[in-house]
Amino acid sequence: MTEMTTDPTLIILVLAAGTLSVRLLGVVIGQGLPTEGAWARALNALPGCLIVSLVSVILASGGRQEWIAGAIALGVAIPTRSLPLTMIAGIAAIWTLRHFGIAA
Repeated sequence: MTEMTTDPTLIILVLAAGTLSVRLLGVVIGQGLPTEGAWARALNALPGCLIVSLVSVILASGGRQEWIAGAIALGVAIPTRSLPLTMIAGIAAIWTLRHFGIAA
């Protein structure tokens, strides 16, 4: 059998070129996205829709701890209307509940 050897420098250069290509392509494609109209509104709403869908799946398949953490996150989201604070509260809540075995 022949042994395949690859220079790590070559691998790093190929991966770097691939990463740079993806980033540049993102910029080029991003410049072509609509800034107004129905498509622009849909694309602006997309991040929120993705978060809602992920949280919905977690809650649907989760137990008591996930529902309590979700309620805590909702309790932060309503008065603050801040996505970062809501995410921090939800993550801190689920970590605390799981780490200390509360409502397991």
